[in-house]
Amino acid sequence: MRKILVTSALPYANGSIHLGHLVEYLQTDIWVRSQKMSGNECTYICADDAHGTPIMLKAQELNITPEKLIANTFKEHVKDFSDFLIEFDNYHTTHSEENEYFSAYIYNHLKNNGDIINKTINQFYDDKAKMFLPDRYIKGECPKCHAKDQYGDSCEVCGATYSCDEIINPVSTVSGTSPITKETNHFFFKLSSYESFLKSWTSTETTQKEIKNKLNEWLSDGLSDWDITRDDPYFGFKIPGESNKFFYVWLDAPVGYIASHKNYCEKESKEFNEYWDKESNAELYHFIGKDIAYFHALFWPAMLEGSGFRKPTAIFCHGFLTVDGEKMSKSRGTFFNARTYLKHLDPEYLRYYFASRLTNKIEDIDLSFDDFQTRVNSELVGKIINIGSRCAKFINKDFNNKLASEFNNQDLVKNVLSKTNDIINNYEGRNYSTNIRLVSSLADDVNKYLDEVKPWVKIKNENERELVQKICTDGLNLFRILIGYLKPVLPSISNKVESIMNCDSLTWSNLKEVLLNTDITEFKPIITRITKESIEAMKSESNGENK
Repeated sequence: MRKILVTSALPYANGSIHLGHLVEYLQTDIWVRSQKMSGNECTYICADDAHGTPIMLKAQELNITPEKLIANTFKEHVKDFSDFLIEFDNYHTTHSEENEYFSAYIYNHLKNNGDIINKTINQFYDDKAKMFLPDRYIKGECPKCHAKDQYGDSCEVCGATYSCDEIINPVSTVSGTSPITKETNHFFFKLSSYESFLKSWTSTETTQKEIKNKLNEWLSDGLSDWDITRDDPYFGFKIPGESNKFFYVWLDAPVGYIASHKNYCEKESKEFNEYWDKESNAELYHFIGKDIAYFHALFWPAMLEGSGFRKPTAIFCHGFLTVDGEKMSKSRGTFFNARTYLKHLDPEYLRYYFASRLTNKIEDIDLSFDDFQTRVNSELVGKIINIGSRCAKFINKDFNNKLASEFNNQDLVKNVLSKTNDIINNYEGRNYSTNIRLVSSLADDVNKYLDEVKPWVKIKNENERELVQKICTDGLNLFRILIGYLKPVLPSISNKVESIMNCDSLTWSNLKEVLLNTDITEFKPIITRITKESIEAMKSESNGENK
């Protein structure tokens, strides 16, 4: 049995979960569920990223304390994730005792190593708002590609990272004025001290090829010291020994992985060091968006190395979500909150659709609502679920809910079962779209078989009733196997099928245990087709919210 710890990037606590976020959390949840079906000890943890200037300013806007804001957001996030059937083993917040402890612990180790240096810098200052401006509160022209309206730390167009003072024609996003420069004292992490370690670490199979190439570019350009300081006013943890200096949110945010797991271990009486000790044999995987690869693949492993913790086994990056071919945008009507979706559409529709598009490559995926409706209705409902519906009605009505004692087409059952290892390997490799295609193809084979033997015709002939029972027993066993293959994607539907079939919770090992001469329960509708009206109602409500 493998011991695996899995994380997703921490959602920021100043806004709602939207469909773009769900690409990552659904991708991770599917992977974790498959691991648990294998019998592995797989723990999925996450937390709200609860610090930073945006939190402070949002709280001011709402006339509440930052603590109240992040508490409200925490409840909202937990509910949204739960209703999308995303099953964390622990969900925490970075505004916690555990996070404060480990942030200070890591900082002090780095300081004792000589990896923290003090510099007097000139920083942008908003004289109107009377505050130093963090890099995310400066916008201007990218110094590398000259794209307009880019943040003060990185360019969303070319992917370049730079220091805030390099940006061209800077403007404060707080007041809209041009900032002045002012001296301030900051602490820096000497990332350059870890260049040799990082070159070695990133050369292994820790990241995908596309990310590895980008990391090599960054490493070739030379690593800059990393400013880990923010000035008062700021909502976060104070730097140990300092009165008006705070940790930059990107220092304490990834520490949230350690803190959330510590919180889980304390609650569940689990061994923390078994996963985080430098010589740990457990596996650690981070699922993240491609836009935060720099922090996770350079800063984070360097921090871990310098403070005596283990490094990730691998970092899995994914692309962004587009909607009907457009970047998610409120003005374009292509931005949808998770909660708005849930008011109108079943969460497993989206789980299925995202799975049909997700691979292990760092490619953007597109939510085409026409394709979404067609794929769910024709594949999931009309092809896969229909197998159970068309066979169960005969078992329920004509055979007193009893399956036959033998199959009519055992070869077909064996053939579908023979794909189990392929299914498992595809989940392991994050090739979910391959699994959706494979299950869809197998469902075609089952439906073709049912169309050929025509149980709805044979049931009219008294001499063929026994054969009908065997045919429908074939179909229901095949249906159970196909749903088992999709269980990581469709956990609620799988639970319903387990109940109908009166079988144990589906795992990769017990799928091969066929059901013969057993009772099933009455088949009830599992999921309905998507209507155009429900999609349009969701769009309409979202457009109203975004005005």
